[in-house]
Amino acid sequence: MDKRLTFNEDASNYDKWRPTYCEELFEDIFRYSEISKDKNALEVGIGTGQATTPFLNAGYNVTAVELGNNLAEFSREKFKEYKNFKVYNTSFEEFQCEDNIIDILYSATAFHWIPESIGYPKILRLLKDNGTIALFWNKPSPADEEYSLHLEIQKIYEKYWPSTDKLLESNSERYKRISETIKTYGFRDLEMKLYHKTRKFSSEEYICLLNTYSDHRTMPEPSKQLFENEIKDIIKKNGNLFDIHDTIELYLARK
Repeated sequence: MDKRLTFNEDASNYDKWRPTYCEELFEDIFRYSEISKDKNALEVGIGTGQATTPFLNAGYNVTAVELGNNLAEFSREKFKEYKNFKVYNTSFEEFQCEDNIIDILYSATAFHWIPESIGYPKILRLLKDNGTIALFWNKPSPADEEYSLHLEIQKIYEKYWPSTDKLLESNSERYKRISETIKTYGFRDLEMKLYHKTRKFSSEEYICLLNTYSDHRTMPEPSKQLFENEIKDIIKKNGNLFDIHDTIELYLARK
């Protein structure tokens, strides 16, 4: 199965446990884009709409693209009261619309699924001159005060997902790579910003969160159940509460 379609299997769980984004992020997007209401926004990979409401409430005409049919239908129902919303059940690669008609294109923790050699040139075609691209990702990590618990959890991960010799990219390397990629494809006036949030999870809630990630959803049984039980047990032994720090990275640029 295409890993992108694993998110489609349980839309309600995805909607409940996937993180939303801070108000400051949207304020910065609106400030940067200088776009008034009734302008055209395109959301790539809406999922269940964790990032959609601020754009609808700002009065943009939001067109969303979503590969998963259940997710697309969930979002269609979720935002049915908005006359300025429509969603297409297709991939961004296959999505069809006129060139040079989009004022702002945004994507929330989704654009990494699209090959950059296809995605960025297509954005350039669809955006109007001076149109805005806003790409943002949420990256969770354990809170500092939870580091000892995090190490215990990592031992369980190592048991079921042994690490490879692949070098991990540092945060600074990632920020530089994405920024340089955006500029390489001809976008200008790039700005990059970071935001921080904290979420708290019980053992059961943390498993619900894990089930919104493709790698976890595709883990074979019975290993998946054994893995989840061990994770729950270790969190329960540590007060049944696990804090997650979210770092949200935002990349803004113009055509």
